[in-house]
Amino acid sequence: MIAAAIGGKPTTPTPGLVASTGSEFLSSLPKLGIVSVPNGASVIYLKSRGNLRIQAVEGSRKTVNVNENVDDFDNGHAGQNRSQLSTVGKSTNIKWQDCSVGKIDRERLLKQKGCVIWITGLSGSGKSTVACALSQFLHQRGKMCYILDGDNVRHGLNRDLGFKAEDRAENIRRIGEVAKLFADAGVICIASLISPYRRDRDACRALLPDGDFIEVFMDVPLEVCEARDSKGLYKLARAGKIKGFTGIDDPYEQPLNCEIVLEYKGGDGASPCVMAEKVVSYLEEKGYLEA
Repeated sequence: MIAAAIGGKPTTPTPGLVASTGSEFLSSLPKLGIVSVPNGASVIYLKSRGNLRIQAVEGSRKTVNVNENVDDFDNGHAGQNRSQLSTVGKSTNIKWQDCSVGKIDRERLLKQKGCVIWITGLSGSGKSTVACALSQFLHQRGKMCYILDGDNVRHGLNRDLGFKAEDRAENIRRIGEVAKLFADAGVICIASLISPYRRDRDACRALLPDGDFIEVFMDVPLEVCEARDSKGLYKLARAGKIKGFTGIDDPYEQPLNCEIVLEYKGGDGASPCVMAEKVVSYLEEKGYLEA
């Protein structure tokens, strides 16, 4: 059997928790979440999850392989080698660190479900305006949300990126990963950026569980966006002073199967608030405003 030290004091040995060394337990360390097991001439220390882990195994027979990993805990990762090191991209010898507090726990605390609302469209289509209106509506209802605005993110995290195709792709990838973290925290993340290429948006969708990526297309004609031209960018692009500008000399690929389309009706049309309310209605219908 194995004893663990919780809160600085050794606990009594936990019945049913057996070390697969074939030798008897010698000692436990007076440290939170640490157990010690002899293995020949050396001692291997295993990190546990404290009270929660111990309570989960009391009264049942489980096996710990001290040379590798926890083989058989009923913690949602049974049979997985969670101690195995991985290589992801250029990052080597890394290991995913699990925590006993998960997404569902955070969502219950916030009384909402984390998701990503990805607002895409041409420059001048009203993405940022709708994002701010949506944020205001959600805030008034006591819901935690955060806007990842394309220009804002380029002031910091993505300040090293330009507007070439490869830089645009990396810009979207980084924002997608950050948005994923917000959603995992239980926050409703509103990403507002042109994101012109379909493959890049689809790659961000693939980062999240089904349903948690909500693509919102601002369906506004180019001539309307150019007439607005609040930043004066279309004028510069037409004059050849900006190269690779979406809609002028770089393509925008419309979504094929987005969850929400906010369509320009002409004239006064739908206001940003009306458009934002449509998104709120979708969130209500899909259960994202409760947990």
